[in-house]
Amino acid sequence: MRLKLMSLLLMVLLVFGWTSGELSAKGKIRVLLVTGDDAAPSHDWKEIAKATTDVLVQSGRFDVKISEEMTVLESDRLAKDYDLIFLTRYNRKGTLSDKGKENLLAFVRSGKGFALSHLASASFPEWGEFRKMVGRYWVMKQSGHGPRSVFKNRIVDSRHPITRGISDFDTDDELYAKLQGEEKINVLVTADSDWSKKTEPLVFTLSYGKGRVFQEAYGHDSKAIHTPEVARIIVRGCEWAATGKVSK
Repeated sequence: MRLKLMSLLLMVLLVFGWTSGELSAKGKIRVLLVTGDDAAPSHDWKEIAKATTDVLVQSGRFDVKISEEMTVLESDRLAKDYDLIFLTRYNRKGTLSDKGKENLLAFVRSGKGFALSHLASASFPEWGEFRKMVGRYWVMKQSGHGPRSVFKNRIVDSRHPITRGISDFDTDDELYAKLQGEEKINVLVTADSDWSKKTEPLVFTLSYGKGRVFQEAYGHDSKAIHTPEVARIIVRGCEWAATGKVSK
């Protein structure tokens, strides 16, 4: 009898097209992490993508698919297959097709999540709506940073689910400064830049349509990403962007 029941269950799974991979991802946040050749020679984009993926997967909350091609955003199945798109690269090779642009905007507007890190905000400088969606963005020859160093990060919104319970911390990274943009953002973490002589927003959120956008400026390399507080912020930020809440 038990063998018959197991056979029947297997037939049902095959009929409905549920593969073992899909079953293992059940209940997890489905992430499309878009990476690839980065304009900055000092950025090991493969290392950065792996470290980001490891942080998300090891949390037990995410199922991550990596794509090294921006054309993945042209897929008609984005909203069906993913809850969050995470851009970890600065795209220097042209721009998205019109279909890719509209797909990405529609994905977020519909209530899905979008996350980006470090130099990814410099992508698509000709695309005004992208800059509006990400809130703050790197502009070549205007934005910048001083030498990589250890610097103090201040939690400025301790009530937000992403930063709740996290204390001020030190990290060894590039402190991005003079990001441009005028959109209303909710700043969660700041740091004082010796390069700009200003307090700079390093983690922030904003809304776009019905969707949620999470941006963090960390991530020069694996060491920076694996700073415990940074890793925790990445995990929480991605969960918040995808679902609107944080489980722990």
